[in-house]
Amino acid sequence: MRLPTLLLRRRTNAHKGDFGHIFILAGSARFSGAAVLCSEAAMRSGAGLVTLGIPKSLNSAIIKIKPKEVMTFPLSETGDGTLSLSGYKKIKDFVKKVDVLVVGPGLTQNKSTQGLARKVISKIDKPMVIDADGLNALVGHLDLLGVRSVGLGVMRILTPHSGEMARLLGVSIKKIQAKRRGIARKFAKDYKVTTVLKGHDTVVADFSGNLYINKTGNPGMATAGSGDVLTGMIAAFLAQGLKAFEASKYAVYLHGLAGDLAAKEKTQVGMIASDIIEKIPEAIKRCS
Repeated sequence: MRLPTLLLRRRTNAHKGDFGHIFILAGSARFSGAAVLCSEAAMRSGAGLVTLGIPKSLNSAIIKIKPKEVMTFPLSETGDGTLSLSGYKKIKDFVKKVDVLVVGPGLTQNKSTQGLARKVISKIDKPMVIDADGLNALVGHLDLLGVRSVGLGVMRILTPHSGEMARLLGVSIKKIQAKRRGIARKFAKDYKVTTVLKGHDTVVADFSGNLYINKTGNPGMATAGSGDVLTGMIAAFLAQGLKAFEASKYAVYLHGLAGDLAAKEKTQVGMIASDIIEKIPEAIKRCS
């Protein structure tokens, strides 16, 4: 698959602002790595700027392990070391200067944090990638996708695996697995979103009827953090100007290709999510 010109060619007088600023609401005391993986994948996929919105007590620790190029934005937190609903106003003010918002990696299901995720998803007028605990926050609240105050013109990309999709719809994983294409298409149509139903032969569907079935990737990618990497990649392509379906399709393909390259070097058994990130540049080069 050849990548679009928009991702491959840059003007000689380009600056970092031309390639988008991504704000990632992620991480918690238990799951700081999810935030780091997502942000690094976004940078490796061409984003111009990436800022991590994290619980304030994590700031010192994350500064030591995150890519040097990634900025941090400490926010108020709960007693469990997760993002607090009380941080919403600060988030609302900050996002005026960003292009794409990511909600979910490593947030946990703390009640206050979930309330924050729902408020951000329903109220903020920015293209958005919703993953992991951002998806869990929508269980029983899918109506927020349809009645959000910003209307239907703002791009929303949801990236559930089969278990998350089963929870969102209140059905069994078996049912999801039996009708992956149909369920992804219906969900996208019903909620006016782009759906990335992850797993073997990941399905990308949008509410306009576009459908893509991915064939790259391998079982070695079934490892902690792999989904956080994909989320960062999708956000990066969205920030660089691709529409939601295209950003998702190319990110899914490259994510799988990077995983295939990593498996050749590390083996499927030995590879970890950060190995996928290391192979993103080579995957891009192969699709140039």
